[in-house]
Amino acid sequence: MELIHFTDASFDETVLKAEKPVLVDFFADWCGPCRMVAPVIEEIASSFGEKIVVGKVDVDANPGVAGKYGVMSIPTVILFNQGKEMERQVGFGGKEIYEEMVKKVLK
Repeated sequence: MELIHFTDASFDETVLKAEKPVLVDFFADWCGPCRMVAPVIEEIASSFGEKIVVGKVDVDANPGVAGKYGVMSIPTVILFNQGKEMERQVGFGGKEIYEEMVKKVLK
C-alpha cells in the first residue's frame, strides 16, 4: 500500500475522520533518523495495509499539524484511532515498536 502524504489542510479529514487506525510519521527531509524510519514505515504499510492507513507529515511544510500535536522532536510516529491519539514513539523505535503500536489498536 502506498504511503499518504498528509498536510495541514487534509489532516482532519484523512486522519481524524478515518474509519481505520492511522499511523502517521512526522518527519523532515534533512533529518537523519527520519531517513531510518522511512523504510520501516513503508514495511508497516505493506504488512498492515488493509487494516490501517499509513502516511507521513513533513513538519517543515505542515507546521500546523506538528504544533497541534506537540511534535517537538522528529521522527515522531503517532497512531490515531477514531480521531484520538492512541500511541506515540519519539525517535527511531525500530520495526518491532511500530508493529506493537499497530497490533495494540487492532486487537
